[in-house]
Amino acid sequence: MSFGCYKPPQNFRVPFASYVEHCRLLKDRWDESSIQFQEKVLSKAGMSQLTALPTSFHYLPPRITLQLERQECETVLFAAVDEILSSVNVKPHQIGVVVSNCSAFSPTPSMTSMIINKYKLPVDVKSYTLAGMGCSVGPLALDLAKRVLTIHRNKYALIVSTENLTRSLYFGNERSMLVTNCLFRVGGSAVLLSNKWADRKVAKYKIMYTARSHMGAIDMCYRSVYQEEDANGTVGVGLSKDLMKSAALALQHNMRILGPKVLPLSEIFLYTLNQLKVRFSAKGEAKQYIPNFKLAFDNICIHAGGTAVIRAMEKALDLPFKYSEPSHMTLYRFGNISSASIWYELAYEESKGRVKQGNRVWVVGLGSGFKCCSAYLKALKTMDMSCSSQCWSDTIAELPVELPSTSHHCH
Repeated sequence: MSFGCYKPPQNFRVPFASYVEHCRLLKDRWDESSIQFQEKVLSKAGMSQLTALPTSFHYLPPRITLQLERQECETVLFAAVDEILSSVNVKPHQIGVVVSNCSAFSPTPSMTSMIINKYKLPVDVKSYTLAGMGCSVGPLALDLAKRVLTIHRNKYALIVSTENLTRSLYFGNERSMLVTNCLFRVGGSAVLLSNKWADRKVAKYKIMYTARSHMGAIDMCYRSVYQEEDANGTVGVGLSKDLMKSAALALQHNMRILGPKVLPLSEIFLYTLNQLKVRFSAKGEAKQYIPNFKLAFDNICIHAGGTAVIRAMEKALDLPFKYSEPSHMTLYRFGNISSASIWYELAYEESKGRVKQGNRVWVVGLGSGFKCCSAYLKALKTMDMSCSSQCWSDTIAELPVELPSTSHHCH
């Protein structure tokens, strides 16, 4: 039906100079070469000085407590849910399904229990808490909620997505683990779904298809984003050199699932012909044909994991900037906000007035596992800033901006 995105307050903002200064004041946590490395990543990350970090990071030294981890989660998710409930004629007691997703934070009681307690949801609510599933889980949670709604009739489903940065901060000097400190920023989203026939008149989108690809059976993909201890026993999430290759494999598999359902017959024919040619040609002689997904979709929202990831997807799908603009601008304004990023991107497209009735929207999540999950949404009405999330209200007129031509490899 609708969705909401958290907009961090101004006092959460952390300019690059402030971040680096804090690191230098914590000499017992990071050595000088690690600080210089983080400074270099920030300068090439395609992010602005407007990105935000939660309360815990603003203390010296940062305060990593369960209370602040929980506070970060509640602050973000409650604000996103409040934005939805203020824009639709749905009361909390009408919500019958809740799905939460957050990789690093899995408290007791669960994140879904936080939502149930705050909004006093009914006793028979069906709740699902997804943890450790990375940045791809936005469309995956959408797929789960959609499947639950096919069983339970006349229900509303609420999906909340965030990443907990208080829990995720890495206090070590392993470079592959330091990248996440630089890229991930505070953010979160809430999405409301309905299977009630009467809601078709007020709903913004209809879920047409979902596709999930999990490459975890391949060791290279499984280890490409991996949480472990460094040489000094400090826990962090490492990004391997095989990350981009893993993302490409997952995307290719996902396109094979979704392609036949969305592509015009001409593209399906060309792709089938190419597959036969590849199969019966000598190894390396025939090039793989990448179907033209621009013929299938009007708006594309690719997870804003980093400039390198977005540009790799541009190259793989042969996308001009107008299709990747929402991903680049979400990264620029908010940073990597994990599984919530696709909803900020869709809000960007709405705020720019680019989502018209009948538009076909493709949202693509990429993350650890390695997974690629995507969804095809059909716009049921024409949208603009007045009916979109207000997370872009203060910056949309100034965007897009010119971006640096190179970027550090990132998740």
